[in-house]
Amino acid sequence: MADTPQQIIEQAKAAQAAAEAAFAKAQAALQAAEKLAEVGGAAAAAATGGMVDPTVFRFAIFIMAIFVGYYVVWSVTPALHTPLMSVTNAISSVIVVGALLSVGVSLTSEGTTAARGFGFLGLVLASVNIFGGFLVTSRMLAMYKKKG
Repeated sequence: MADTPQQIIEQAKAAQAAAEAAFAKAQAALQAAEKLAEVGGAAAAAATGGMVDPTVFRFAIFIMAIFVGYYVVWSVTPALHTPLMSVTNAISSVIVVGALLSVGVSLTSEGTTAARGFGFLGLVLASVNIFGGFLVTSRMLAMYKKKG
């Protein structure tokens, strides 16, 4: 027996709530990792007498976060894909704002050409991510529309 539109809406709301809860947990984990990186970097610098830059340890944690993020995203069930895409689009919109600020850096100081170039690259990639996410979400929601 097919689900009624009301049941589908309730399932979508439950999936969105689960995605928001997962996003909140991911943010908390990121904050904990940042704190750990800061403390670990400072401790390592102190233990080595300042010979090792704390940036090296922060970079290592960043690389580990890439792998964790990869496995978290690929383990998302299809039911949570649309709410997750909505959250991803919101994050990408923040990236667009930062990229616009980088592109708008004035050319009066030295070294701003690289900032403008990377800002433009970030703007293009975030825009592709946003519009692609909306297209995928639109196609997934179109599957629930009645035909005829």
